[in-house]
Amino acid sequence: MKICFVTHVVKKGDGQGRVNYEVIIEALKQGHEIIVISTELSEELRNHSQIKWIKIMNVLKIPTALLQYQLFALFSAIWIWTHQKKMDLIVVNGFITYARSDINCIHFVHSAWVKSEYHPYRDQKNVKSLYQLLYNSLNSFLERIALKRTKQIIAVSEQVKQELVQDAKIQSNRISVISNGVDLNEFYPRSVNRADFHLDTNTTYALFAGDLKSKRKNLDTVLRAMAMVENVNLIVLGNTEKSNYPGIAKDLGIGHRVHFLGHRKDIAEIMSLADLFVFPSKYEPFSLVILEAMASGLPVITSSRCGAVELLSDHSAVVIEDPEDTATLINVIRELLSNKEGLKMMALRAREDAQKNSWGNMSYKYLQIINYTSKVKYQ
Repeated sequence: MKICFVTHVVKKGDGQGRVNYEVIIEALKQGHEIIVISTELSEELRNHSQIKWIKIMNVLKIPTALLQYQLFALFSAIWIWTHQKKMDLIVVNGFITYARSDINCIHFVHSAWVKSEYHPYRDQKNVKSLYQLLYNSLNSFLERIALKRTKQIIAVSEQVKQELVQDAKIQSNRISVISNGVDLNEFYPRSVNRADFHLDTNTTYALFAGDLKSKRKNLDTVLRAMAMVENVNLIVLGNTEKSNYPGIAKDLGIGHRVHFLGHRKDIAEIMSLADLFVFPSKYEPFSLVILEAMASGLPVITSSRCGAVELLSDHSAVVIEDPEDTATLINVIRELLSNKEGLKMMALRAREDAQKNSWGNMSYKYLQIINYTSKVKYQ
């Protein structure tokens, strides 16, 4: 079978891009021929004998994401329309092309985000947030059209599935749920010398990782909680450029206890520096970093607004209902730190829960749907 994947990125180190990468790897193992229409393709796949790469120009050089993605959608559609007979199945991510698809894999529902109480425009009305509202609203409209024109939809979590039903008005029976996976050989409990990172051996460390320019990730609530829990330090991963969080930590009087390590490529190693992972995001369709923390053997504190909570057990994580409930977050951190043996047991259970969700398991499930959709299409 000849499968066409339409997506911006296919590579490791990118959430949606990693899913695309793993699904294509499994498709190659099963002997399928692959057409990739994208801007980026992992180097090791570019010269593969079973892959034909249709490179769309680097639209990132064009001003505004709105115009970038519209051009990508147009150019990819033109190629598909002129080569329709050369492919058996078309797999896409959300609204990414004006061409019809057979399978649409959804990682983020713009229709739900536009309505969310945490959308930037509801927090602060300015030119930037207005642009984001317009961008998300247009994508919401185009997303619904794309989803109605596809045969099968795959949601990355039950949360995303419910958003598709409630906000994008898609019939539930058209949606399958396949959770993201994790590289168990990359993320695993390991011994790391904290001194190499200028950290203290005998100190307890919590870890936060995310976009430090986004209020949605909720680092401000974590910092306020940290200010009230004295016997723990915080490691923060993320680009601090144009971020106000280092200043907030200083104003709270905990600048010396919060270690901003910047954007790192060695996140798997950094994970093992910590004793627990704190990520009470306000809105997260899935959040791969939670699964990576679990695989690294970290007990998790997160919020019910994260799709990945569906994979967590009571033995490996604590889920806070309200992500902005600082008092509850403080109590949870204190309770976990007061029981060192319990924290160790949670770490073991976190790894066990993660082992059920390898990239291999995920990509095999995708190929089951791809193969079935192709079979039905040509019956």
